[in-house]
Amino acid sequence: MSTASSVRPYRVTGRNLGLDLARVTEAAAIASARWTGRGQKNAADGAAVQAMRTAFDTVAIDGTVTIGEGEMDEAPMLYIGEKVGCGGDEMDIAVDPLEGTNLCARSMPNAITVVALAERGKFLHAPDIYMQKLAVGPGLPDDLIDINASIEVNLRELARAKKCAVSDLTLCALERERHEELVAKTLEAGARVRLLSDGDVAGVVATCMPESGVDLYAGSGGAPEGVLAAAAIRCLHGQMQGQLLFDDAAQAERARQMSAGRDPTRTLALTDMADGPVFFCATGVTSGDMLKGVEWLRNDYIRTHSVMMRSESGTIRYMDTYHHVHPRS
Repeated sequence: MSTASSVRPYRVTGRNLGLDLARVTEAAAIASARWTGRGQKNAADGAAVQAMRTAFDTVAIDGTVTIGEGEMDEAPMLYIGEKVGCGGDEMDIAVDPLEGTNLCARSMPNAITVVALAERGKFLHAPDIYMQKLAVGPGLPDDLIDINASIEVNLRELARAKKCAVSDLTLCALERERHEELVAKTLEAGARVRLLSDGDVAGVVATCMPESGVDLYAGSGGAPEGVLAAAAIRCLHGQMQGQLLFDDAAQAERARQMSAGRDPTRTLALTDMADGPVFFCATGVTSGDMLKGVEWLRNDYIRTHSVMMRSESGTIRYMDTYHHVHPRS
């Protein structure tokens, strides 16, 4: 039995920006949720972007979007390099105003709004390209996974670390034609496979949620989502590696320009993607494994469900919020 003297004291750290970020993701979630099930993913995404950008005007930071909606000439707001916040500490911002636009449009689970925050220069700067990803949860030996090894080797090492059979493991990946070989080899090794139609931030985070049943995430998806997932994995003490995937030399050169002289073709460790103290915040749009979706209640209230994570303290906070609004038209 623990004694009072053996219990670790509660750690009080500096200012927590989690609540400020929650207001940003809540605003985006409420705005996009009005389009749930309407089959219009672009309208849902546009509503989320507009609401998130407006909400950032209330956050006391000097923020620069490093992972956003694309290059300046591709996105009207929340573009890479845009300044956000109303003044304060210099911070890097990574956003996905609506992860799972198709999920929202089709009223399917796991659509979320996401923001991550780090000190200036601590997030990976990369163009909007694909990234190969490999992730596992906490409590495992350091450097357990290897993105350059086969999936069979990674499954075998993970099973050994978890003291279980490969057949007890579940791999999560996006359901894409490019992942057919990954899925086939995973099944041949004896593990289970869970496929997602969209939303690989939630898929990566699921490796750190015991109730999700996901042991390993693998496959390629957006590099912006990779950085956001890395921020969450930092807070949850999991492991993750990445590799940027280039279609041509121009993309590789653009990545070099954004990487401050570092080789963008290298294998990315977790801290290459998200370093230093980081915050991660997400709000559910449609209910899923991680968060409940937006609910319209009686008496002009909207209910949201959010999670706020902080790497410095390891704190994870879930928040149910009731927003008083005017009746829906």
